[in-house]
Amino acid sequence: MTERAEGRGTQVHEGTQAIVTGSTRGIGEAIVRRLAARGMSVVMVGRSDTTLQQAADRIRSAVPGADLRLERADLSLVRDVCALADRLAHSTSPSLVINNAAITADIGARTDEGNQLTLATNHLAPYVLMRTLAESVTQTPARFVVVGASPTVLKRFPVDLDDLHAQDGRALSRFPSLRRFAAYARTKNMNTMFVHSLARRLAGSGITVNGAHPGIIAQTGLSRDARGLEKALNTMVELNPFKKGPDQGADNPVWVATDPGLDGVNGRFFVDHEEVTNPRPHALPRTV
Repeated sequence: MTERAEGRGTQVHEGTQAIVTGSTRGIGEAIVRRLAARGMSVVMVGRSDTTLQQAADRIRSAVPGADLRLERADLSLVRDVCALADRLAHSTSPSLVINNAAITADIGARTDEGNQLTLATNHLAPYVLMRTLAESVTQTPARFVVVGASPTVLKRFPVDLDDLHAQDGRALSRFPSLRRFAAYARTKNMNTMFVHSLARRLAGSGITVNGAHPGIIAQTGLSRDARGLEKALNTMVELNPFKKGPDQGADNPVWVATDPGLDGVNGRFFVDHEEVTNPRPHALPRTV
């Protein structure tokens, strides 16, 4: 079945405008391709004009006539995210926003704004972008989806409010080669906390906010610079004959974003099309 054929019978989506971050490779590119196949107009956000164009070419090859708009922004920089949010707020009114962009960086990596690189890209970017867009969306109902990780799986990596920039390496992990993954896992818990808090803030506005776990996915590029134990774990995923690829990883986020049965559902997190019930305290917003 082609991507275009997969979109048949979903005319409700034709003309819908969507925004997808981290859309130049892996799960993000697969998400854009699926949305374009449904007749949606998609704004692709990426860090490089070159990789944006290359991804758009691949998508148009699979979905002839795909309606794509390319927006370059370095999501690790708050100033870039603010500028992007301002551009999109004045030029779009999306019915769908999917935050997919994520990285895994060394815990000592800092942006020129002084933020830990993983924190800035994985948490600060969706926070700024979605908070800003929520104020400008006029096409309601609208859905905001944060691509995160299973809150149950990440219970060993609670957010440390006293060390948001991951300066205490020993607290992250006793194994230095796993510390960058632990910092990444903390930001994924931040994503889940953000889903709940933004959903509560926007309740009754016509905008719903939900989280979606894509699964343990190979070929995403997240661990391309991994070392030691992290590299070994990533190799196990890549060599697993039953591994999921980016196309399969896109399935759950796209389902959360488009399934009619989720109309009005707000502040939930989904894994394999199932809601995570009784979320653990480590994945809920905290009052400080």
